[in-house]
Amino acid sequence: MITILVANPKGGCGKTTVATHIAAAFANAGLRTALADADKQGSSLGWMKQRPSEAGPIQPLDWRDSWGKPPKAIDRLIIDSPAAMKMGKIDDLLRMADVVVVPVLPSGFDVAATGDFLKKLETLKPIRKSRTAVAVVRNRVQLGTRSAGRLDSFMIGVGHKGVGRLRHRTIYTEIAAQGLSIFDLSGKQYEDLRDDWAPLLRYIENSDPGINAFAGSR
Repeated sequence: MITILVANPKGGCGKTTVATHIAAAFANAGLRTALADADKQGSSLGWMKQRPSEAGPIQPLDWRDSWGKPPKAIDRLIIDSPAAMKMGKIDDLLRMADVVVVPVLPSGFDVAATGDFLKKLETLKPIRKSRTAVAVVRNRVQLGTRSAGRLDSFMIGVGHKGVGRLRHRTIYTEIAAQGLSIFDLSGKQYEDLRDDWAPLLRYIENSDPGINAFAGSR
């Protein structure tokens, strides 16, 4: 099993969108997938309640009050972490995680807050001892803009793996209300957006070479 923690204490960074899309990608690849919602807002749980029965199955886990034990017979566990969580509690979740995915938006406030968060992460034992990988994902990027360039510069000096750029598209918000992701839908626009996610999914899968559902991804 690979456990993926999606975390950033900066609100509004797209954490839940990233968590639900990673879960949907694995579910549609035929992997037994669970999504644990540890955020008091319960957005991931709400998304799963709206999810159509014919979509790739994702096991919902309510971790809003306390962390549970990872379920048995699961290939992929994704944890949507609480916003503004204290580092001590993040340390508890890190002990479960193989990969931490940190979404960051192309704004000055988000870049600064994420930089501080990454520095704090580096003080925690699972990261310091290289037992847990960190993947920083550029989210809601508008290519060719100054903000995108500023974010690219931030990634150069961040000291962690920068994995992919997710373009800003309103379709993410539109389909979220239906419990869907771009991995659940067919059509060229969804195929193009899935390419944005391929580097991140490959990075996650490479932490478990024995099970690589995305080995053929571009």
